[in-house]
Amino acid sequence: MKISCQEVVILNPPGEMDVEDRESPCEIASDSCGLPSVHLSTGEDSDEDFSCPETSNEDGAALSHLDWLEELYEFPSARREDHDDVDGDGDLAVAAVDGEKRRYAETARMFKLRRNLDQLDCFHRQKERDVLKAREELKLCCHNIESLVEHRDNLEREIERQRAADDSVAVFRLRSQHKHLCQELQTEEELEGHINTGLKQQELVLREVEVELGRFSSLRQEVQEEQRLFQAHKNQKTSTRLQQERKASQNLQLKMQHLKQMQRQEAEKQQQRREFLEKRIQAVNSLKSNIAATQESLRLQQSRARVNAQKEEVRRRQLRESLEAQGINSIKHMYQQKQVEEIKRKQAEFEERQKSKRVEIVAKILQEERQVKSRRRHRGLPPKPSTCDRVPLPGRAGETLLRYLAPRPPSDPEERATPQLIRFSDVSSSSSASSDVGDLEETVYREEDHRGLADSLAEPEFSGLWDQNHEQLPDKKMAVAQTEVKQKDPALAGGALNIPAKKMRGPPFISKPEVIFFKDFEVGIIYKQKIVLTNVSYVTNYCKLLGVSARLKDFLSINFEPPGSLSTGMSCDMQAVFQPTINEDLKGEVHFVSALGPFSVPVRCTIKKCELEVDGQFIDFGSHVVGQTISRIITLTNKGALATLFSLDTSSCLIPETSRVQTASNVSANTCQENRNPDTTSEGRSRSVSMGTVALSEALQKEHPGSEASTTGPEIVPEARASSDGHVQMSDSHADSGDLSLGYVREGEIGPLQSLQLEVLFSPTIPGRVQLDFHIVFSDFTSKPIPIQVRGVAVSVPVWVVQPSIDLKICMFDRLYQDSIVVQSRASSALRLTFEVCPEMRKHMELLPKTAFIQARSSFNAQLKFLPRSSLSKDAKNLFDSDTGVLEVPMAVQVAGQVTAARFTVHAVVTSSELQFDRTLVDFGFCSVHQSVTSSVRLTNPSLLPQDFGFLAVPEFIELQPNDGFGTLLPQETLEIDLVFSAKKAKEYNFQLRCKSGMNRDFLLSCRAAGVRPPLQLSHSLVKFGATALGDQSTAVLHLIYPPANRQSSKSVPPVGKDAPRLFSFSVPEGSDISIAPSAGRLLAGERCLLQVTFRPRLPDKDIQEEALRLLRRAELHRVEELGRSRRAEQEAFKEVPVVTGKGKKASVIPKTSQASDGPQPDQLTESPTPAELRPWPERQEEARASLLHSFTGRYRESTVPCFVSDGDPPQDDPQAQPAWSAFNTLYLQLQCPAVQPPLVVISNSARSVIDFHQVAVGERVLKRFTVQNISPETLDLRSSVLDVHGPFSLVKALRCIRPGEKHTVVLAFSPSLEKKYCELLEVCSQKMTLEMTLSGVAVVPAVTSSHPGGVLDFGHVLQKESTTRVLKLQNSSVVAVGFRALLASLSPSRPAGGADSLTSLLRTYTDSPVHPTVGPQNFSGLSVFSVVPPEGSVAPGQSLDITVTFRPDHPSVHYSDRLTVELTNKSKVCVVDVKGAASSHNMYLLGGDVLTVPIESLLPPLTTRRHPLTELELKEKPTTPVLVTLRATYTAGVLTPAVRELQVGCIATQSVTKGGEFHWDNAGSLQQLGFSVEPSKGSVETGHKRTVTVTWVPHRGYKPHEVVQTCLPLTLTGDDTHVYRVTLMALVSTTAD
Repeated sequence: MKISCQEVVILNPPGEMDVEDRESPCEIASDSCGLPSVHLSTGEDSDEDFSCPETSNEDGAALSHLDWLEELYEFPSARREDHDDVDGDGDLAVAAVDGEKRRYAETARMFKLRRNLDQLDCFHRQKERDVLKAREELKLCCHNIESLVEHRDNLEREIERQRAADDSVAVFRLRSQHKHLCQELQTEEELEGHINTGLKQQELVLREVEVELGRFSSLRQEVQEEQRLFQAHKNQKTSTRLQQERKASQNLQLKMQHLKQMQRQEAEKQQQRREFLEKRIQAVNSLKSNIAATQESLRLQQSRARVNAQKEEVRRRQLRESLEAQGINSIKHMYQQKQVEEIKRKQAEFEERQKSKRVEIVAKILQEERQVKSRRRHRGLPPKPSTCDRVPLPGRAGETLLRYLAPRPPSDPEERATPQLIRFSDVSSSSSASSDVGDLEETVYREEDHRGLADSLAEPEFSGLWDQNHEQLPDKKMAVAQTEVKQKDPALAGGALNIPAKKMRGPPFISKPEVIFFKDFEVGIIYKQKIVLTNVSYVTNYCKLLGVSARLKDFLSINFEPPGSLSTGMSCDMQAVFQPTINEDLKGEVHFVSALGPFSVPVRCTIKKCELEVDGQFIDFGSHVVGQTISRIITLTNKGALATLFSLDTSSCLIPETSRVQTASNVSANTCQENRNPDTTSEGRSRSVSMGTVALSEALQKEHPGSEASTTGPEIVPEARASSDGHVQMSDSHADSGDLSLGYVREGEIGPLQSLQLEVLFSPTIPGRVQLDFHIVFSDFTSKPIPIQVRGVAVSVPVWVVQPSIDLKICMFDRLYQDSIVVQSRASSALRLTFEVCPEMRKHMELLPKTAFIQARSSFNAQLKFLPRSSLSKDAKNLFDSDTGVLEVPMAVQVAGQVTAARFTVHAVVTSSELQFDRTLVDFGFCSVHQSVTSSVRLTNPSLLPQDFGFLAVPEFIELQPNDGFGTLLPQETLEIDLVFSAKKAKEYNFQLRCKSGMNRDFLLSCRAAGVRPPLQLSHSLVKFGATALGDQSTAVLHLIYPPANRQSSKSVPPVGKDAPRLFSFSVPEGSDISIAPSAGRLLAGERCLLQVTFRPRLPDKDIQEEALRLLRRAELHRVEELGRSRRAEQEAFKEVPVVTGKGKKASVIPKTSQASDGPQPDQLTESPTPAELRPWPERQEEARASLLHSFTGRYRESTVPCFVSDGDPPQDDPQAQPAWSAFNTLYLQLQCPAVQPPLVVISNSARSVIDFHQVAVGERVLKRFTVQNISPETLDLRSSVLDVHGPFSLVKALRCIRPGEKHTVVLAFSPSLEKKYCELLEVCSQKMTLEMTLSGVAVVPAVTSSHPGGVLDFGHVLQKESTTRVLKLQNSSVVAVGFRALLASLSPSRPAGGADSLTSLLRTYTDSPVHPTVGPQNFSGLSVFSVVPPEGSVAPGQSLDITVTFRPDHPSVHYSDRLTVELTNKSKVCVVDVKGAASSHNMYLLGGDVLTVPIESLLPPLTTRRHPLTELELKEKPTTPVLVTLRATYTAGVLTPAVRELQVGCIATQSVTKGGEFHWDNAGSLQQLGFSVEPSKGSVETGHKRTVTVTWVPHRGYKPHEVVQTCLPLTLTGDDTHVYRVTLMALVSTTAD
């Protein structure tokens, strides 16, 4: 095709040229892909696409220059008159100096000329490439023609040769090949002509293009010159712009540095705030963890207490039954016995404590006296009520302690006359003494505990609330108390309290923990604690254990191994084991000694106690108007592990009656404490309360003997309870007569670690101050009463604000909040109200109306408007805390005629409504159009309120997670949001995401990305598989395409070279149900690769193992239940069996212990499992797999498989190096894989789909079976695929239709014929699925050898009816077991015919080679003469097997013979052995001589012929056996060679005859006359041996030629019997001619 670029470019005006360029195919291709290309249509190649890699950079630059046209011609210029005036060597700068500018049309003309010239160059290069390609094809075609011609000549010569050999078959075959070859040669010649014609056309077109290139050479030089000038001007503009951008970047850097500094400062502030919040959160978390641990320990203790209570209840019931059986009132007896034991114990404890702690009591009394004095000194000062003051008054506490210490116990025990006085005095004294004695210890330890707790958790949330230090007062008081004790009682100070002062240095070792503390222990439980001792001295020290205190020796043991010398800072461990046996507090020390002196570690052991406290001992109601009712709550908390009863006592001091009631309650509580756990359940508590009430009633009846209540029986309980309740109600009604009163809860029980709320009511009726003092008393004698002080002031203001504190909760900036303020008036006239707002809050808060009138005895509602602005922290610095956001504004309502204004306070917490992103720009980078890029941003809510947010108007190529970009942020919460960007096209993306909050505020987030297109494409990026059953497979076919470079987008990632080869690799997850073939490969440009994606759903091994374990546990549980059920049945049967006593009465057998329970006993769990449970693990897995298949409901999974694409081939210099891979080239294949329950499952062979026949010998046939089951609700019609008819696998049993739940067994056979590996696929098809079974097997040629090489196996002579054996050993050297058969010719249905059995062979003389028949005579009994054991069998691989051949004749014969053939199952013979033997009736026998009889015996009965009767002489003579010995002497060349024959005399070895035999020739001397000689003439033969007898014949003189010399003489054999052989000697001379 001829192109005239001059016509296109020069003749057309600019407008028409643009239209033609847009319509041309080459322009469309160039605009679509960004690469210059020409699409030309010719006769041969009209569908080929061609690109020009050499000019891509130039043309891309030219297109980019079009953007500079507006910039180059921003000033008007005149048309250039003469183009030739400008020097070719000048540049754009010289033209600018001259004042000449180009027009836009001229510049566009230059670029279009450049483009058309480039296209013409591309076309020229294309034609050159076409010519080269055609020449290569022509060359290849000529080479093929030459090879075909040579092959044809060879065939013709071969045909002539076969024709000469007269092989018509070969000639016919060669002629057909010759014909086919001639057709191919003709086709190649036609192709050569076609290629040659095309080559000439291509060369013609190439010459025309070259002519056109020569015509436009001058135009090309002109365009190059113009382009150079334009490039120079552009470079000048570029340098100017670079300078401007450099200055702008410097300014931007300065701004960025300033911004970073501000951000750093802000980040530091945020870090400080975050650390502050983290500290608070850690404190709360630690508190939660402590609470959780305490609850867990409490739960465990309660469970143990419940078990102990049940055991105690059983013991009581048994004791009660035994007492009732004896006729004793069990309740009264047990109660009295318990009271007596408790009183004795309390009395002993009191006396011991009174002696040991008298000094501490005195010190405590002195301290209380000082507190009383200080309280009296400060009584005149009015107390300042404060709701925040929760510290009890020391004066009041001291007074309370003195009041409890007032009733001292009597000094002389004899003064307690009655049991009543003993009980009450003892209990009250013990309670007071224990409380006083333990005060010093409890004060010290509680101060330490509270101080440690305060240091860790008592940090104030807002600074300034706890500025006073209250910790120094107890220490000072303790120091003063100790000083006064030393001064007042010098004797005591010099005695027990005179402790020498220690030096100020600490002990050489410190322990961690510092105190070995066993808290809340229970008797009978062993506690262990680990202690670490650390050397804190400055020298190397040692540590040695001395022992523990005497008080702890019986309960505490120390496990300590001396570590030797320890350097400074080194530690050693020890273990303290505490086993309590008494229920009381213990303390002591563990003593050690070191090089620097002794030291000790304190030990504390505390029982369960009641630790009672209230949240406040002082309640101030403040000022309230008369007529209102206000309530306050007191929280009573028991932090101990012991429950107790409490009651509210409003009397100023404990009166005697109240003391008695309290004492009785203490007695009852302590009595119950011995018989129940402190952590009892509700039933235990009710039981203890009832027992305490009984004790209380008994105490009241003893004090008032006139009572009508009886002291016996349970009827006393309601009367005593009523009397005690009435007494308490009387005192409470007397105390509640004022304005302050107590709530409904005034008594009850508080459990361990439990809190109760007590209500106090204030109903003022008379203006003035009101106070109420009451105590919370407890039944626990160790718990002191807690004093509570309540204060209130009643005022009578005519106008007041109903709600003095208005809480606006949490507010946000720039939001309006309103509330109503209610003003109440009791005046009888209308009053004017003026609402005032402090000056600091007038910009933010407003009260409407500002002035109003309130009517008489009515209320008025004012409106409060609060609009916090951002300047709140500056305007109200004293009222607003910017760190915490707390706002507290005092407000006042001025009332006309009233001096005091009605004040109220407005509270609020102000926070912001902003949402903050952690960054302002999200750059996704390059993203392929086939994949998604994820980036995360953190969205933070700095507000104190939760805020809703949502991203609106989200583009379709962006996805936000979680919840599609919608959600709620909690206060101070930071949420990580994932932005998933999926490029739809290959271009640049710049967009903004708009996040709108619930307050209708918008927050923008800028994003940018660049979409790219990978070089390879998938024909389908999404594959949806159909519902596939487990065990079946689904296959999808798709293509991986490598399009040419001109079809790719302009935004694709530039490769190393266009049309470069690409390597691809699919990365399928390990263990996935997906497989892709091929998973890797190499593609050239324009090629496509067929991909086969297979989905094979299966059950995960993890699920199968978990199901197997679950089934195993269920079987174990079922077995345990069966054992428990059988055990209970045996026990019930044992109980019902009557036993007859000696008197004839029947009594039921009752077991000694009634510990039978429903659960299994420990000995039941140790019984041996059943055989079903001892099944191997594969069977368990098969059962689990079947269970999962039957319960499988379906599964749907989606997966994405990446395909990595390289940038090209690896380097040629290093082929082993990895090619370059780019993440932007990656393709992604999405797969949707639904799996359903299979209708057909394999239930045998461990549910595997592989039938492995393993190794099988060639020629053998092995059967395998597998069973399938129909688990679907429909009937399945089974059919199978066709196996290879020439292969070794075959289907033995036909398939059939199976109904739901039925099973079918498929039988397969494997019979290989060649030695190799076989594998074939069998498909069992049904309507809904195809079950694939893989058949595999290995054929092995058997290698079996025999110990006998073959030939003759001679058994020798045997006595008739006796037997002898020979052993053949078969050795199997192959790797499989080989079967064999031992065949005897006598037992074969067809014996060999001809040969040895022919008549001619039987009539041959001895000179010929005697041929004996294969099968000789047989036994008369019908049994085989020869037998083989075993007749068939198998030889294991690498093993050997013995075959025993037995010879057992039943009559004499020397012709016994047979043939033994050992062959394998594949019909190959291992060995062929001819066995023969002879039988004799005597142990002596003779061998040798000529054959006189036929070797085959007839089994027919002998013919009966008439014979004359035998004479007596013939009857007496023994029968003789004839033997013929022929001797043949030779005469050759005048030399006569004597004739020699050998005979053998043998003796058969038998068990009956152990000695040998003898033989001798009769008339041996007569033989010499005829020339015969016998040597030896007589001799003996040993058992089992043979002896040779030589017979020689030398012709005597006078011998006539051809004369036969014959004689006969007997040979006598003597053994077990005498037998005579009649030997006939026949001799003759033969010559050579004979």
